Amino acid sequence: MNHVLSGLAANPALPSELVDRLIAVADTDLAIDLAGREDLSHAQAVALFARDERSGVRLAREGRLTAADVDPVARPDTALALLDEGSGSPEWARLFAADPVAERREKLAGCPGLPADVVETLAADPDPDVVAELALWTAPETAAALAEHPHTEVRRAVAANEATPAHILAALVTGEGLPLARHCRVCDREATPFTHDPECPRPDCDLLPGASCDGSHESTVHDIQVAALRNPATPTEAVVVFADHPSMMLRWMLAARPDLPPQVCARLAADPVPGVRADLAENPATGEDVIRVLAGDPHVQVRRGLAQHPRVPLDVLTELARTAKVGATLLPRIAAATPAEIKELARSPDPAARMLAAQRRDLPPQIRDALASDPDAKVVKSVAPHPGLTEARLLAMVDRHGSRVHAKVAVNPGASAALLEHLARQAPPGQKVFREIARHPNATAPVLLSCLADDRARPVAAAHPALPPRVIVELLADPDRQVAEAAAGNPSLPAAVMTHLVTGIDEPITNGG
Repeated sequence: MNHVLSGLAANPALPSELVDRLIAVADTDLAIDLAGREDLSHAQAVALFARDERSGVRLAREGRLTAADVDPVARPDTALALLDEGSGSPEWARLFAADPVAERREKLAGCPGLPADVVETLAADPDPDVVAELALWTAPETAAALAEHPHTEVRRAVAANEATPAHILAALVTGEGLPLARHCRVCDREATPFTHDPECPRPDCDLLPGASCDGSHESTVHDIQVAALRNPATPTEAVVVFADHPSMMLRWMLAARPDLPPQVCARLAADPVPGVRADLAENPATGEDVIRVLAGDPHVQVRRGLAQHPRVPLDVLTELARTAKVGATLLPRIAAATPAEIKELARSPDPAARMLAAQRRDLPPQIRDALASDPDAKVVKSVAPHPGLTEARLLAMVDRHGSRVHAKVAVNPGASAALLEHLARQAPPGQKVFREIARHPNATAPVLLSCLADDRARPVAAAHPALPPRVIVELLADPDRQVAEAAAGNPSLPAAVMTHLVTGIDEPITNGG
């Protein structure tokens, strides 16, 4: 029954008085579902919070509660959520900065706009996880100071913070100019030298596989360098030295940076790790010379990455579309193509080039209609969802190419009820077309009934408002919980049935009941 009530709690047509009734009997799961309702009033939010405090975090995140509604001592998680949303009281921040529960201090450390005295208190916290959370989000001056913290976990967080000053990030990369760190997660827990067994049998162990310390905190120093390489604020000159580093992870992080000089791109193009070359291939910093080298890479992962490059030459991209199976997606280079380039692609004798152009959804009518009549099914499949195609053209696609284009035709926003019914009659069982029909706003009751016969389309069809009310009611008892929940959330569920479902609850729900 709870999954039906969960669907009902999200039903946009549920009357306000029935929302009140659900609030009065809600368990934690139902309370959290109700907290997501867009029409929830402030009074209802307060009542829901009083009914189940665990709904408070979502209510706070959704902007349904104010500081006046929350006692931070009795409801600390909700108060911290409000602080994180910028809606809490500064006095709460001072309260939590002295909280004996480290997890709460850690959550506080990630909140924006903390008073200066609270930041100072958290920066001196004895728990390195609390200080690390502060270091990850804090302002430049505090980040710079925390770069000298004795614990490497704090320094790693400073290296990931984009507000950290550039010269501090450079120092974290090399370690020069900073006092030596004295602690890391490994030597906090184990006598050194120690290397963590990747097959560690201890269920409570939180060390990463391979984490090690011989007194130099080497694995966390490596993590600091990874964080700095990921950070776009780290100066280019501080990171290019990693192009030939023995650490695959460091080279991989470097390959994705958009500020790489051409000579570094050229060196990384010869990297032995396909993943490094794939990220380089997608990187906007990679120039045409390197692009053409990578276009011949034996690994399809690299060539697919290259297809995502925003300035890949069209002749290279056409070849990639033919050989790398880049998928039916609008690629960045095609999205930015000029009208003249799109026209050239659409007129190409190569169907791979025409398929690229067909992914645009702003094609001039003449080009759109020409691609809709293309002899190649992949081209037609690509253009089929384009708005503005007439019913006659969509039907012609189906007649010419059959099931290969059914699902994409069903996606077209202009597909009429008659066309959707035609597709449903023609499609063999188990086809994706039924799911697309079931979510189309023009789907009618007869075609939705046929979609219910398809297991994967059934939950989608159960939520469609055009489904006959009597069928929606029947689906409330469906053995598939997903289907029953979707039916309960259907706005066409009769109001009398909603009332019956809610008033039929004789006593408050208990979790799992």
